[in-house]
Amino acid sequence: MKRISPWLVWLCFAAISTAAPKPNVILIYTDDQGFGDMSALNPDSKFQTPHLDRLAREGILFTDGHSSDTVCTPSRYGLLTGRYNWRTTLKRGVFGAEVKGLIEDGRMTVASLLRDNGYRTAMVGKWHLGMDFPGEQGNRDWTQPVKDMPLDKGFDYFYGIPASLNYGVLAWFEGRYAKVPPTEFTKKKPNAIALSDYRIAPPYEPELSNGLMEVAPDFVDSECLTRFTDKSIEWMQQHTARSDEPFFLYLPYTSPHKPVIPLPEFRGQGEAGAYGEFMIETDHHIGRILAYLDKADLADDTLIIFSSDNGPETTWKQRIEKYNHMSSGGFRGGKRDIYEGGHRVPFIVRWPAGIAEAGRRWNEPVSQLDVLATLAEMLEVDLPDDGGEDSVSFYSIFESPVAKRTALPLIHHEIKGRFAIRDGDWKLVMPHGDKVAELYHLGEDPAEARNVIANNPAVEAKLQRMITSIVVNGRLTPGPIQANDTEWWNDLTWIAPETYRARQGR
Repeated sequence: MKRISPWLVWLCFAAISTAAPKPNVILIYTDDQGFGDMSALNPDSKFQTPHLDRLAREGILFTDGHSSDTVCTPSRYGLLTGRYNWRTTLKRGVFGAEVKGLIEDGRMTVASLLRDNGYRTAMVGKWHLGMDFPGEQGNRDWTQPVKDMPLDKGFDYFYGIPASLNYGVLAWFEGRYAKVPPTEFTKKKPNAIALSDYRIAPPYEPELSNGLMEVAPDFVDSECLTRFTDKSIEWMQQHTARSDEPFFLYLPYTSPHKPVIPLPEFRGQGEAGAYGEFMIETDHHIGRILAYLDKADLADDTLIIFSSDNGPETTWKQRIEKYNHMSSGGFRGGKRDIYEGGHRVPFIVRWPAGIAEAGRRWNEPVSQLDVLATLAEMLEVDLPDDGGEDSVSFYSIFESPVAKRTALPLIHHEIKGRFAIRDGDWKLVMPHGDKVAELYHLGEDPAEARNVIANNPAVEAKLQRMITSIVVNGRLTPGPIQANDTEWWNDLTWIAPETYRARQGR
């Protein structure tokens, strides 16, 4: 029997030990959770989030983390594609349940990146990026598959709902089919336990009439968090039992978005009414995910990324008055707003085997758009020219507390199409309609209370040049100019149409 050369053994070991790491990846995304709705970020919070706080203690807490927009659909597009949504046809607002998918076929997503590099991928929760249902409302054939949905965007498995609960077509979809088809109809019902709220709960109507939404007979809004957590754990258990491949789980919860519907066992907890109770329930389910990872001995080699799609719903103002709880964390505005409260959100990463000096805070700006490039760098994969155009890796921060990250501007965008650009401590809010430009120095004025544009014309001019270049080049990152999906649009009030067309080659 021939002896194996020690040199060959060493080479094999070296090749294995220097291979790119492939931890499991879990991306948890809450819905309308403000910066102040996490107790580790808000010492005056009227409720506690111990499991989110645990993630922060065992990982890195980003105190200047941002969603790419201030409402659901565009932020989810940015998170999954590493590209700003306003480059697409969606310039304002959000999608309903039934609309052509915003992620075009063939575009790289976080899911397709990981799937193409040896991961099994799953999404469990709220999609809100468009689906193609069989037939039309009132004339469906639910024996036919749903198209243009998560399974077409890089995911191997899907369980969840199409959009927010107020948009209808509500059923527990698994794969391309509803487990129980949405053959009944309903409208929003009063919700007595929460501020300015509604419910989606039986009894439902057997026939369609004006203003009604499609719903499955077994659908109950308050079951979302439990079902999504149960199904996530079940999928992880089944996957790890049959495969050694790493897995990616995207878990976008529906809370604390309306309807605010904490289960009875969470009532009376905290001091911020039903909203606080709903956040406590959300934190509980995140704790269930962590407990499963611990029990299955998966925690050390699982990268968890946690954030929220935008700032808190406008009921944040009522919570200040009634409970003295500041969901926006003291920042200006909330959901839909261009100001910090609209897009500065909780942002945590935890990876015990891959993060140096856990328990630290990172106080420089970071965007959810950056998740794609970060995972690509972790896997030692180069992004294509037409993928992740606005995504900048923060992987170096994992490896070293003193890492220097390439600083690129952030573009902020709100529901009515207004833009802002952030570079360092400066933030320029662009003119829009009858609204003039505004300039803030966030280092000195994080609450955006003092518009200093009159005294800083050079800063305004510099930032306007930067945002113009980012828009017309079709990308934030270095590389060949990429086409946006549309011609010039009228939210770009500071860019001449001919300038846009010339740079875009239109």
